[in-house]
Amino acid sequence: MPERTSLPLRVTVIADSDTRWKWGALTARRIDPDARLDARFLRGRATPTPRQLAELGIPADTMTEQTAAEMLAEISADTCDVLVVSCVGGTIQCFLHGFDRAWRGHARRPVVVTGYVGVVYEKLTDGLLLRAGADVVLANSTDDALRFRSVYEGVGFPTGAIVETALPFLDGAAYRRDSSRPFTVTFAVQPSAPAERPERLYLLRRAVEHARRNPDREVLVKLRSMPGEQTTHIEEHPYQHLMESLEPPENVSLVYGAMGEVLDRTDLLVTVSSTAALESLHRGIPTAILTDLGIRETLGNHHFLGSGCLASWDQLDDGGLPEADPEWTASHGVGTGDPYADLRARVHALRAAGRLPRLTPYYTLRTAPGYLPGILARQGLDPEGLPTVRTATATGGSSRVRKAARRMIRKSARTAYRQGVQRVAPAIRRWGQL
Repeated sequence: MPERTSLPLRVTVIADSDTRWKWGALTARRIDPDARLDARFLRGRATPTPRQLAELGIPADTMTEQTAAEMLAEISADTCDVLVVSCVGGTIQCFLHGFDRAWRGHARRPVVVTGYVGVVYEKLTDGLLLRAGADVVLANSTDDALRFRSVYEGVGFPTGAIVETALPFLDGAAYRRDSSRPFTVTFAVQPSAPAERPERLYLLRRAVEHARRNPDREVLVKLRSMPGEQTTHIEEHPYQHLMESLEPPENVSLVYGAMGEVLDRTDLLVTVSSTAALESLHRGIPTAILTDLGIRETLGNHHFLGSGCLASWDQLDDGGLPEADPEWTASHGVGTGDPYADLRARVHALRAAGRLPRLTPYYTLRTAPGYLPGILARQGLDPEGLPTVRTATATGGSSRVRKAARRMIRKSARTAYRQGVQRVAPAIRRWGQL
């Protein structure tokens, strides 16, 4: 492995939701656990709230909420050593073009890392080409790495940036049944799979019926967010509201909090296609991928074909406990060893190389003149990757007022974040156990 340069690394993570902050921040920690970590949250629909950040419990040295244009103006070529862009594909494309423009002519620039926050079961080609051009594109498994290389080779784009790792939040102790507590079934819900109210109500009703059939079991409904909060995907029919019409028995509970803490007391994980399934499989917990609504690409459960985990609520009601196929888990990022060694080596080699080449996205005005301008415009960039609206630091008479307002917002946000981590998160976890 290349010789390490000065430590700690300075890592900046750009994230546009709570889930993507979790992936980006933990990826940064996998690169260097001692790195200085600066969080930049993209202002938008899914910007994480202090409660969501507190629930995740991942500290950062600084935390700022900004627009894309403000980030492009303030994250200079020497601001950090590594830049992890953990956003939706179109936003990543905007930053690749924007930072390429902003960093031109500089002797050094950060190593740019990006990837996917979970299971890649839709828009594979579209999403990958929007990420093409970063120095490192992470694949969360051997299967993903093969698919990613196939896409890049298919358009004649270099595959050297693809680095195989695993999801950075796969952690926790190996599962062992604890006979001192009731057998616990956790239904891990998702904001958008399924999306329609009747299907969501059906799944929730089956979880409640499972609890009635098995009064000696605890059934936990693991929720992603509070009503009104946004995460990576829009949730139009929150399970909290749907539960109100079902009159669940006492052995059913709605729980929030970190997925890892819920898995600590889980004996059977049930979901449609949540990334929580991979966390569960990593620990060796029996894991069921529901087939009640069919095995469909729109649900994402087709990703688990061959896993041995596909099951229906009827089969679970009859006492079924799926057993995962070890070959499938090994090829899908649920393994042992150190899956991040190659990532660390790649980042350190790039840093040791001195001057890096310009960022070179696959999409340009030559390859996609009818597509790229619309993507860039969503984050306020022109077709050349330049902000179309001047940031507060570039405006005239009102700049001092805007700077002061932004400083006040940053200070309030940092205070809320720290208070949340220290006080709100423990309270939320206690509520989830009631």
